[in-house]
Formats: sequence, C-alpha cells, structure tokens
Amino acid sequence: MSEAQRLEHARPHPARTIVYMIVSFVFRLLQFVLIVTGIAVGVSTAVIWVGFPILLATTSFIRWSGDREREWLGMMLRVPLPPVERRPYDGLPLLRRWVVRLSDTTTWRDLAYLMAAFPLACAELGIALASIVLLPMAIWVTPWLGWLHGELGLALLGPDRTKRLEQKAERLQASRARGVDAAEAERRRIERDLHDGAQQRLVAVAMSLGRAKSKFDQDPEAVRELIAEAHSDAKLAVSELRDLARGIYPAVLGDRGLDAALSAQAAKSPIPVDVSVDVDPRPPAAVETTAYFIVGETLTNIAKHSGATEATVKVWRTDDHVVVEITDNGHGGAEVRPGGGLAGLADRAATIDGVITVVSPVGGPTVIRADLPCQW
Repeated sequence: MSEAQRLEHARPHPARTIVYMIVSFVFRLLQFVLIVTGIAVGVSTAVIWVGFPILLATTSFIRWSGDREREWLGMMLRVPLPPVERRPYDGLPLLRRWVVRLSDTTTWRDLAYLMAAFPLACAELGIALASIVLLPMAIWVTPWLGWLHGELGLALLGPDRTKRLEQKAERLQASRARGVDAAEAERRRIERDLHDGAQQRLVAVAMSLGRAKSKFDQDPEAVRELIAEAHSDAKLAVSELRDLARGIYPAVLGDRGLDAALSAQAAKSPIPVDVSVDVDPRPPAAVETTAYFIVGETLTNIAKHSGATEATVKVWRTDDHVVVEITDNGHGGAEVRPGGGLAGLADRAATIDGVITVVSPVGGPTVIRADLPCQW
C-alpha cells in the first residue's frame, strides 16, 4: 500500500468472505478459550506467584494472535492493515518486558478485538453457512458483513489516533512538496511556451511593422506585403495565446462544467471515447481542473502508447470525493515510474491530496482511477 493511500477498503469478494467466516470460527473459539482461561487462572493464582508466568504467556499469546489477525484480515478481506508498531522492550528483564507489554495500548486493542470477534464469529458462522445455500444472501449480504468486520479490524487493529494523525501529516507534507514541484513545472512550461511561441510571433510582428514604417513612402507595395505578414503573425500569436490560456484553465470547464469539458476532450481523441459524468452537486474548481487534466493527459497517453481501440471515462461523486475512472482495451503493462506520465498524474492529484490507482495487467485492460477529495 502506498504512502498516500488511506486506511480504507472495498467490499470483499463473497466467496472469500464465506471462507473467512467459516474458518475464522475455529480460530476465534480457540483464542477465546485460551485467553479467558489464561487470564482467569493467572489472576486467581497470582498471589502464589504461579499466575505471573501464566499471565505473561497469555499476554504474549494475545499479541501474537493480534498480529496473525492482521495478516488474516488482509489476506481474506483485503483490509489494508499495516504492521503494528509496538513499544520496544529489547534488553529488558522478563518482568519489565511484561510491564511494557501491559502499558502498550496495542496490547489492549488486540485483546478488545479478540474478545469482540468471538461472539461475532458465532453469528457469522450461521450467516456463512446460510449463504452457501441462499445465493442472494451470498451476493448482497455477506460482502457487507465482511466489510463491516473489516471496519472493526481497522478500528481496533489499525494504527491508533496518534499514529493516524502522524501518517496524515506525512501525506500532507508529501502532497505539499509534490504540489510545489508540479506548480513549478507548470510555470516553466508556460514560460517556455510564451518564449518559443507568442513572444516570437509578436517580435516578428514588431519587425514587420518597423520595416513597413521605413518603406512607407518609397515602396507602398512592399509595405502592403509587410503589413499582411504582420497581420498573419498577429493572428497566430493570438491563437497561441488562446491555446495557452486554455491549457491553464479551459473556458468551457468554468462555464459549463466537467461533463461538457470532458466531452470536448473525448471528441478530439483519435479513438472512440465513451464519457459518463455525474458530479452533482458541482465540485470545487480545483477538483474540476485536476479531473479535467487527468483525463486529458490519460487520453493522450492512451492514444500514443496503449494500442487501444476504445476507451471509457466515468466520473461520479460520493459524499466527499470525486472519482475519475479511465479504462482502455489496450495491451496493458502500464505502471507508475519516477518521471513518467503516470507519476505526473499522481503528482497532479497529490496537489489536492488525491490518490491515483493504476491496474494494468499485461494484455489489458488498463484502469486508471483518481480519488479526489472535495474537502481538504
């Protein structure tokens, strides 16, 4: 999982969820019995010191089970749980290690999850067995229950609030740096286009008018030709300035929104592009601009490199995100490389804390998805 990705997950596959619920019941039962028995026996015998090794072993088992649960959730339900960061205790005596483990909040969060997971496993077992027989339940109900279980895992087995805030701060810092780089690259592009395009045209206009002025009395026919040349150069300069302004912020986007702007882009593509846009209410201008240029650059890359014969652009809005998804039927194999076109898309999305996801197996199809927050 990339640094920019948030701790969020989609609904798992029904078959994986059913297998998870059935197999997990055995683990949950074993974990619940061992933990409850270990705590009860350890506390009751602590007065004669026998209970301390039992409690120490139980604590180690809780932490070990929590780590296995993170791996199991990630493998079966696709829950993006990073490895937990626990308080270090290397080099400490055995009793001090146990105290450190008890004072570590991740230990208690592991215990809370394991205790809550057993009664859930009892209910999930019945639902999973019923889903084997009832196809509608397997398709619609079971994945949602798996998703809810993953949310519980994220809440209790994921990073704590402090760690999540640290990760968010790191993402924002990285986004800010990438945004500054993207803005600087855009400034250099505009400066280069002005210097190599419109500025040269205007210089040519000035030179033609200067030559016409010097010949105004002596050679009226040459003056007429020079003025015509200056007029042609002036029109080209205006056209180049208009194209440059459109590259900064297209007028159709500001006037008519994403649907019209993306349809205009698709009409210019050398391959057929199907566009579907549903973003009501209208998102902020920064989000619209980012989505517009992501689609434009992606369609350009598809036409140049993918070998595709058709593409699809879908844009829709959730409560707090605009999702842009571009699909093509090309040969696939696209990936984000430093300095490459997809890395540039990721940098552009990162300026508003957006995330780019690329799925492009060899042989295609290629799906490029951008999740752009409407609030930041």
